[in-house]
Amino acid sequence: MGVTLKELAASLGLSPTTVSRALNGYPEVNIKTRQRVADAARAANYHPNTRAKSLATGQSRAVGHVIPISTSHEIVNPIFADFIAGAGEAYSRAGYDMVLSVVPDAEEEAAYRNLVARGTVDGLMVHGPRLHDDRIGLLHDLGLPFMVHGRSSGVNTPYSWLDINNRRSFRRATEFLLDLGHTRIALVNGLEGMDFAMRRRTGYLDALEAAGIAPDRALMRTAEMTEPYGHQAGRELLRLPDPPTAMLASSMIVAYGLRRALTEVGLQPGRDVSVITHDDDLSYMPNGLDVPQFTATCSSVRDAGRKAAEMLLALVNDPDLGPINHLMETRLVLGDSTGRNRL
Repeated sequence: MGVTLKELAASLGLSPTTVSRALNGYPEVNIKTRQRVADAARAANYHPNTRAKSLATGQSRAVGHVIPISTSHEIVNPIFADFIAGAGEAYSRAGYDMVLSVVPDAEEEAAYRNLVARGTVDGLMVHGPRLHDDRIGLLHDLGLPFMVHGRSSGVNTPYSWLDINNRRSFRRATEFLLDLGHTRIALVNGLEGMDFAMRRRTGYLDALEAAGIAPDRALMRTAEMTEPYGHQAGRELLRLPDPPTAMLASSMIVAYGLRRALTEVGLQPGRDVSVITHDDDLSYMPNGLDVPQFTATCSSVRDAGRKAAEMLLALVNDPDLGPINHLMETRLVLGDSTGRNRL
C-alpha cells in the first residue's frame, strides 16, 4: 500500500509543500532535492491524489472523447479499440483519466458544450473527421485544447491533427498493382463522406491518371467498412462483364469479405485476383503470422493513439503551443494476396 503526501514528507524531513513542489518540478526546489523526493516516492509507492491535485491546479486531469452512435460512422470500426488503447497508455503515464461519452448523433454538439461548461475535461480528442467538419469550428470557439485524429478537407480554421498519409498510401498501392500488369483495379472504399476515405479515393485516381487509365465508376464502391460489405462488393464486382483483376480494400475487415467472395466462386487471392488492404497493423487482428496473408499498406493505429494523446497533453500543458500537426506514412508489406496479372 502506498503512503500519503504527509507521510512521505515526514520520512524525508521536508514540508508537504516542498515535497509537492518537488514532485511537480518547480524550479525553486533544487535538482538534488527533487531527485531525492522522486526516488523516495518511487520506493514508497507514492501516487498523488488526482482529485486533490485537480482542486489545487484548477485542472480536471482528464481528457474527453465524444463518440456519436451512428451506423454510418467510421468510429463503429473496431480499429477504434487499438487507438483508445494507445491513447490510454499516454494518459495513464501522465496521470490523466479518460472520459468516454457515447451520445446520439444529434446530441454530439451539446455533449462537447457540456464537457467544457462543467470543466469535466482539460482537452478533447475528435474522432472520424468528415469533409467540412463543423465540430472543428465549434471546438475552436469553445476555447478548450483539442486534437483531431485525422483531417477535414474544407476547414480553413487552423487546428491540431494527427493523420496518416492516406492519399499517398493508396496511390502507392495502386501503382504497385499497375506494375504487376493490372489495369482493371477496383476500389472498395469506406464512406466517402469521411475525410480519410476521400483521400484514399484521390490517391487511387491519381495513380490511374498518371498511368493514362480512365477511371471506371463500376469498379468503385463506398460504404461502412464491414465484412458483409466487402463480401457483397466482391460478389458484385466479380459479376461485371469485365471484372477487375485486382482490388483495393480500405480495411482488413473489408478484405476478409472480398476473400470470402473470391473463394465462393473458386478464385484464390494472389493467384487469380490480387487484393491489397489497409490493415492498420491491428494488435487483435494480425495480418498472418510468419507470412502476411494480405499485401497491405500498414500503420500502427495504437502508435497513432499514443502519439495523438501525447500531442493533446502538450496542448493542455501549453495552450499557446498549437496548432500542431503530425503526418504518419504507411509501409507497403508484401503478402500472399498479390501477383502478376495472368489475363
